[in-house]
Amino acid sequence: MNLLNHLNINWQCKHTWKRASYNTLWCLIGCSIGDFGTIAFFQFTNASAPVTIIMLLAIFNGLVTSILLETIILSRQMNLTSAFQVAIKMSLISMISMEIAMNLTDVLLTGGAMLTLGIIPIMLLAGFITPLPYNYYKLKVFNKACH
Repeated sequence: MNLLNHLNINWQCKHTWKRASYNTLWCLIGCSIGDFGTIAFFQFTNASAPVTIIMLLAIFNGLVTSILLETIILSRQMNLTSAFQVAIKMSLISMISMEIAMNLTDVLLTGGAMLTLGIIPIMLLAGFITPLPYNYYKLKVFNKACH
């Protein structure tokens, strides 16, 4: 497929938006587990670390838990090694953008690494919306999904 075809995809397909949203939601669940768990650890134990370090650890742990969750989901359809490889190949860009969006939202709205009932839904929304167009694009152009 040439570059022009990549740019001229149909962005109005409800079926693809629904599928992309489903895939993004699973990614969000996986990322949130590691991300929120890391921030909560530092917040509730009063462990001391610079915000940048906390956020980098949160991003890393979010990526790990998301890959783990997606590998488990995919292992129902294929062997474990293949499931892991697909989880890495299909979702890494989506997960990284999701993690960055969630953590930037947290820092911008709270000034640090802080989970509150008011910030969590905003972080989740930012984490969901950010990779959604990319996930739609991957489905539409390559007909590839990780779930």
